Order: sequence, then C-alpha cells, then structure tokens
Amino acid sequence: MSRPDWLEIRQGQAPLLVSLPHTGTEIPAAIEARLVSPWLARKDTDWWIETLYDFAAGLDATIVRTPMSRTVIDVNRDPSGVSLYPGQATTELCPTTSFDGEPLYKDGEAPSTTEVAERRALWFDPYHQALADEVARLRGRHRNIAVYDCHSIRSVIPRLFEGTLPQFNIGTNGGVTCHPALAETIEALCRSSGRETVMNGRFKGGFITRSLGQPDKGVHAVQMELACRSYIDEPLGPVDEANWPVAFDAAYAQPLRETLGSILNACLVFARALK
Repeated sequence: MSRPDWLEIRQGQAPLLVSLPHTGTEIPAAIEARLVSPWLARKDTDWWIETLYDFAAGLDATIVRTPMSRTVIDVNRDPSGVSLYPGQATTELCPTTSFDGEPLYKDGEAPSTTEVAERRALWFDPYHQALADEVARLRGRHRNIAVYDCHSIRSVIPRLFEGTLPQFNIGTNGGVTCHPALAETIEALCRSSGRETVMNGRFKGGFITRSLGQPDKGVHAVQMELACRSYIDEPLGPVDEANWPVAFDAAYAQPLRETLGSILNACLVFARALK
C-alpha cells in the first residue's frame, strides 16, 4: 500500500516509534457540513500533544501522525467494533457522540455502515500500515524497539470515569504489551515527578498498543494518557467554546516535558540494553 500524502511520518533510526493518533483536527468539508458544530467535533482532540512531544525528533525517534480528526475516524479503536473497555462508556470507530455523550451529527446524518468502511479504508488502514511498516523497518535495525503511543484527555469527564483522572495513566493492557522492566521504569519516573500516577487503570492501552505490543518479538508498546491539566491550564469540569481548548503555554508545560523527556530516553536505554 502506498502512503498517502496526508499521512505524516518522520523516519528516525533510534529504536523508538512515537504514535500521535488523536492530535489531528482536519475534517473533510462534506463531513463537517453534517456535524452539529465544528467546535464540538474537535472538542475531544488530544490538544497540543504533538507540540508537547516535539522533542522526540531530537532523539531520532520515528514519529507517525495523522492530521485527521478522531471524529472522522478513531485510529485507536478496534476496527471490528469490539469494545476495548467492556461495560464502560466509550466512543466508536467513527464516533457519533462526544466523550460527554453529546451527539456529534445532525439528525439522520450519522455515518452508515458502508461509510464507516469507506473511512476505514481511507484513513484507518493507512495509519496502521504505516505503523506496521515502521515497526518492521526498526526491527530490521534493532533487536528490541519501544512503541510509545501519545494521548491526553480532559481531567474530569463523569461519563467516562469518576472523579478527577490521575495526571499519568500508563497502559500496557495489564502487562501484556511490554516487558515489565520498561513499565516499571516509566511508572517510577512518573511517580518521581510528584504527579498522580496509575498503571493500567481506566486506560489500559487502546488498539494501537494492543495490536503492536509483542514483547516476545522485540516490540514493547506503552500508551501514555495524560490528564490535560498536567501540561495546560485546564478548566476542570464542563467546557465550552469560550474556554476550550486552552492555548499551549511552553512555560506551563516545561516541567512535564522534562519528565516526558526522561521517559522517552528510558525507552531508548531499555531497547538498546535488552538482549
């Protein structure tokens, strides 16, 4: 499969692949015209995560990013439609509601099964093919590699979780997707920052982490879900067009960037040291 022009890929040589699946805001005009509002359609974007992690290029990491909005298609969902979090509220491959349960589409305008399949072929499959290709390329150079899947979410979303979300939410699908030593190192670095940290709590890792993580084959995948307040001055509670999204403030984000830098460096040390 040839790579489409819209897909953003930086090919590095280090044993580290960084995935940015939910930072995109692009929505084709034909789809946007059917939505309730452009703001609502982009409300659940992982705001500024590509900026927060822009130092990864300096580590010679491979970076794969889709500019398409998760409202168009969510590349971190199981394409079969099986829920990754059974019994808990979630959104679909082509979401029809926001995280807060608000309808995204005007009445009668939600995508059909046929349209969902078309969107999958256009935007989901190329993203995952790129990830698979880059994993294979890096494994051709390194015995072990780390896959680090970057996410963020508002700190308070009652429909998805109770109370206020910890700032660091590390997901390895219950220890399945990476070597325990890497997970333990990442957790220790998070806790040493003084921020609330949980391993395999509400967010255990989505389809990207679960589909790529194969420690026995030298691919160690981790999802990092950050509570937005850890890097932006997030208004806690309900948000609207007047206060969301908050602008990125480099000074505010710098303490977290330092911890994230330590984490990605630890991924590199781990991958290079493991025999």
